Amino acid sequence: MTTDKRQSEIASEFSLLEGDLEMSVLYLMELGQKLPPMPEEDKVEANSVKGCQSKVWLTAELKHERLFFTADSNTAITKGLVSLLIRVFNGHLPEEILTSELYFMQKIGMDRFIGTQRSNGFAAMIKQMKIYALAFKTKSKIQA
Repeated sequence: MTTDKRQSEIASEFSLLEGDLEMSVLYLMELGQKLPPMPEEDKVEANSVKGCQSKVWLTAELKHERLFFTADSNTAITKGLVSLLIRVFNGHLPEEILTSELYFMQKIGMDRFIGTQRSNGFAAMIKQMKIYALAFKTKSKIQA
């Protein structure tokens, strides 16, 4: 499934909440709870996302030329945010991740329920995921 298709699904799910701010935040936190657990040994400084007010840990693994992310956070809303990014990017080629334009945030009106600090942290998460994609893309070209 393409990143655009996944973003459309996310937008569709949030549209069912009809812009209800409280329900949107609760749904976001619920999505975070469904995130597979991250091994405790991965929750180290080297895996923390810089620029997030909350603690966010993010790792990436290449399997069959596709990238898979694992993440966790110490806050429910931030964990929900990173779960959305994982949903969009997981299982894609590094090149697809690098060239994907993210638009679901505008479609779901995310700016209404996250403040400036979380917006900065969200941008840092996107940046870190794209850095992983670039690193794996570069590594595979070197090995080829």
